[in-house]
Amino acid sequence: MIYNQILSKYNNKEKQLAFLIDPDKFPLDKLDELENILNEVKPDLLLIGGSLISMDTGVFIQKLKEVISVPVILYPGSSSHLCKDIDALLLLSLISGRNPEFLISHHVTAAPFIKAYGIEAISTGYMLIDGGSSTSVHYISQTAPIPNDKQDIAIATALAGQYMGMKMIYMDAGSGASQPIPTTMIESVKHNLDIPLMIGGGLRTEEQIKEACKAGADIIVVGSALEKDISLLAGFHDVIKSF
Repeated sequence: MIYNQILSKYNNKEKQLAFLIDPDKFPLDKLDELENILNEVKPDLLLIGGSLISMDTGVFIQKLKEVISVPVILYPGSSSHLCKDIDALLLLSLISGRNPEFLISHHVTAAPFIKAYGIEAISTGYMLIDGGSSTSVHYISQTAPIPNDKQDIAIATALAGQYMGMKMIYMDAGSGASQPIPTTMIESVKHNLDIPLMIGGGLRTEEQIKEACKAGADIIVVGSALEKDISLLAGFHDVIKSF
């Protein structure tokens, strides 16, 4: 079980690295390069997905699994991204917004598929945080992010997710955010949570990742920076494993 692995590392106070691959932004002709990198550096989690995907997710994951042995976790932007050749999925509920489509509707559509194929679903409270610029997830979800100076709202929202039975909380500034989530907000939310805290969006440098880890992030999600230079994965991995 993927979640049991996450929880074991969390309980051992090990920081974890999640590499997020958007199929639309990762050409299939780069899969050999990805295979070489993953033979040297293995992230704790390999996430596949995004807010809006035009490529067939199932086809991409089939091609991906031909060259890698790392478990694949779907990070779906909607129920239309579901495919059977995955090891688990983050069942994301957009608890920072008030759009019922992303709070429950897609989940109802996805539930029979998840049951039929015996897919491990990891319920995750997804919180969109203002990263200083408009991102795809803002537009697609039609929800406003939590202002990055409203720690009280972030804490209350994260706690609500925990009390509703979510297994993890994912605070995200969104792909391509101009700035990461403030460390003060990460620290405040972490101090109040009893479940793993994922942090993503706007993390482009080793120093930013180090600061997020110091503030309390249990899992660091990196995608956009690695789309431009996948070799950064080794440095990011070393920073996280230094804690």
